Order: sequence, then C-alpha cells, then structure tokens
Amino acid sequence: MTDPGGQPGLRRRDLLAGMGAAAASTIAAGAGALPASRVSSWDIYADVLVAGSGAAGTCAAIEASRAGANVLLIESLPRFGGSSAMSAGVVYAGGGTALQRALGVEDSVENMFNFISAAGGKHPPLDKIQLYCEQSSAHFDWLVEQGVPYSQQMSPGMIVPQAGESLYFSGCEQAWPARELAVPAPRGHVPVATGMTGGRVLMEALLAQATALGVRLQAEVSGQRLIVTGEGRVIGMQVSMAGETRTIRAYRGVVLASGGFIHNRDMVRNYAPELYDCSVPWGNVGDQGMGINMGIGVGAAALRMHQGFAIVPLYPPQSVLSGIVVNASAQRFVAEDTYYGVLGDAIAFHQQGRAWLITDRRADPPALQDNFLQVAQANTIGDLADQLGFPKGALQDTVAYYNRHAANGDDPLFHKRPPELRPLQGPPYRAWDLAVDKAFCPAHTFGGLQTGVNGEVFNSFGEVIPGLYAAGRTSSGLPGAPYIASGLSVGDATFFGRRAGVAAAQRGGAA
Repeated sequence: MTDPGGQPGLRRRDLLAGMGAAAASTIAAGAGALPASRVSSWDIYADVLVAGSGAAGTCAAIEASRAGANVLLIESLPRFGGSSAMSAGVVYAGGGTALQRALGVEDSVENMFNFISAAGGKHPPLDKIQLYCEQSSAHFDWLVEQGVPYSQQMSPGMIVPQAGESLYFSGCEQAWPARELAVPAPRGHVPVATGMTGGRVLMEALLAQATALGVRLQAEVSGQRLIVTGEGRVIGMQVSMAGETRTIRAYRGVVLASGGFIHNRDMVRNYAPELYDCSVPWGNVGDQGMGINMGIGVGAAALRMHQGFAIVPLYPPQSVLSGIVVNASAQRFVAEDTYYGVLGDAIAFHQQGRAWLITDRRADPPALQDNFLQVAQANTIGDLADQLGFPKGALQDTVAYYNRHAANGDDPLFHKRPPELRPLQGPPYRAWDLAVDKAFCPAHTFGGLQTGVNGEVFNSFGEVIPGLYAAGRTSSGLPGAPYIASGLSVGDATFFGRRAGVAAAQRGGAA
C-alpha cells in the first residue's frame, strides 16, 4: 500500500501494532463486543457453542459433536426447531441424488450449478454454489442417515406435494428464462409428512440425532454480546438466562445460527425497506437479527442485507396462470407461470409493491381463496381498465398484443408455457389486487454475515475473525433475491451448518 505521493503507506496491522495494548484491544473487540478482560469468571463451559436450534444450528451441533467436541446449543425460545420447523422442510438437492436416480430423473452437477448461478440475482457466491452442487447428492444421503424420511414418489405439480411425494419442481426451472440456462430437473426434496409439516419432521429427526450424540440443548437462553480477547479472537458469549446475565466460555468456537431478522421491524425498515411493506413477516418469532448484530458488533461484514423473499402465491390451481399480471402502467413485466418467489420479487422490488392479476372466466381463482382480493369486474377490458384507473388504452393494448400472439401459441415477451398460454377472452373480466401490503405476501430476509465455505466469518477488511462461525440465515449464503426455488434456504442451512460445526470443532485449543 502506498500513499498518493508514492511513499510506502502505513498498513493497518502496523498501525494496530504501534498503538497501546488497550487501544488495540478496543479496536479488535469492536464497539459491540465484550472484552474478555472484563469477564471475571465463567458460568458455563463448552468446546463449541451454537446459538440457534434451526436447521443450521442443529446440523452444526451434530457435526461438531461427531468431530469430538463438547457442544452446547442454546435457543432463545422455549421450543427448539427455529424457522426451519415452520417450513415445508424442502431441501434443494440435485446432481443425481439417490431419490432422483430412483425416480429416473436425469440431472448433473453442471446443470444444477448453471441454474442456481444464472437464474437468480447478480454476482452470486460461486464458490459456495459450486461446492454445494458437487456435494449435494452426498448431503442428501447424510439427511437420510439422520432419519429424515423420504418416499420414492414424484409430484407433477408446482407446489409442495400434499400426498406423500418427496420430489417436485420447487422453483422456476421450467419457466423462461431459466429453462434456457439449464436443462430443468426436479430438485425439491420433501420429507414425508402430512400437509405442509415437512419442516417439523425434518427438525424432529435432526434434533433427535443431536440429543443422541450428547449435545446439550438449553432453551430460553438469549445471546447478548460476543466475548473477544485483545487479539480479536471470539472465545464466548454473554447471555441472558432466567433473567440473569451469564457468560459461556467456548474453547474452540462459536457458531451463530440464530436466523434472520424479519421480526425485528426496525432492522427490516432500515436494511430491507421493500420487505417491510409485505403483509406477512414469515419466520419464527426468534428471527430478531441478534446473531447478525452480535457478529457486526465484533467487526463482521454483512452482505446483501436488503435481500430476501417476497412470495405472491398465485397458484394453485395452475389454471390461474392463464391470466396476466400487470403493473400500474397496465404492462406485463414477468412470466406468470414462474415460481411465486420470482413473481413476488418482481412486484416488491421492481414495481413499488403494486400489481394486478387480470383474468377471464376460465382463469378465475377458486371462490374460497383469500390470498388476494377481487377489486374490479366488467364485461369488457376497457371498462375494467377504467375501474382500475389505468392510463387510457394501456390495458386494452396489453391484452390485444397478448391475445394476438397467444392465439398462435406464442408469447414474445415472456414465453409462457402451454397450457397456461391462451388468449384472454370471455367475460366477466376480473382484476385481483396483488399489492404486497394487501395480498397474502410472506416475506423473509436473506442478508447476513459474510462467511467462507466453512462458515468462517470475515470482517470488513476480508480477514477471518478467529473463533467465529455462522450459518443459515445469520449468514449470507446461497439464497438471494430473486428467490428462485423453495429448498435453497434449508439446503444451504443444513449443508453449510454442517461445515461450520466441523470447522469450529477442529479449531481446537484455548486462546
């Protein structure tokens, strides 16, 4: 490093070395850390401390224990399982998993990598994607070994299977433009469960494994601050337990896996304002961002804090997708037959949170659905447009263009697939409000601490913070905006949670 005059510059490490020990300790620890010098005694001891009992934390605890560590897992709530237990338990896996092969599905690591890396947002974490795709099949085998049940049945639908099937197209693989980036393959692996309770089944199996391995699980323990040595190594955590402040010594490492921050409304408004307006903050109430804030408090870098999913569930039934979705200018802006996470992202992040579904009599949603409400009805498209206050002639032009090409089996703008591609014709015509603050629009955050492939946490200078690891939605991982497939989040959490647990356990030695 040189200064503007060409003279050798002062390196940051040289600066710290030249300062007094107390000053260096303050900088290394960070304003939100608790210096170890202020801890007079320790209340609890462990080799590895894991904060959070969802998929990431539990998998970290399992693998840390198998690596020979004495593991303590803490959870801020009375029940274990985190947001993962509330999910459908879908794990996005591919490249030729045992289940794919059993059902005759052809897939490859290259295809899976091409889809995840190219179908989503810009500049994804290619190192994590590559590793995940290469080891995806083995990771699915690991889940089976933990007792997670799967059936050799595949669902043809676009929603989480409800009849015991364990494989389906869980994302936008078959929609344009994703289908031109990689050969579509079903990769949504779903535990056998009743209804949408696959997450509960997944977490019951994982928590049972952790308990059998001797992991100590302690509920109603809330993290407050990380404890850091003068050299910047994380060696423990200050927590609140039974109304009292306690300290936990972690000899090998601390794994932060306490979820995202969707229920910390101040954080959402500050970091992800597009998600703030979404009608349903989705996740466990423990998703308060505490793990992220503790990491930032010791100097960790945070990435993509504005990103997350906003889901607008148009389907089922799939017949609804023969309608068209328009913005405030009465223009189409997305392929209606895409994954509802891609649709929600397009509305929340690119259309100021406003959109409408336009249907004819063959595309109407079920009479009893309440995901979104009807706001206009007419016998002509022109009258419908007048009720909605669209620019004069805009909706009529949009429908005419769409109908002209759909009648020939074509959609030049967004390449909608048959049988959803057909002209809109036959009153009554209806408009349904898809605004994210009015429709049923679940939202969750994806931003988090910057980590490597082994869960190691980096500071804002790109340096590893020794003794600190993160996984799941406390870290910035595979899922981003747009969210292209159900199961990427739980897949990321389980896979990289495992790696963080191994890395923490192998760190070894007291600081």
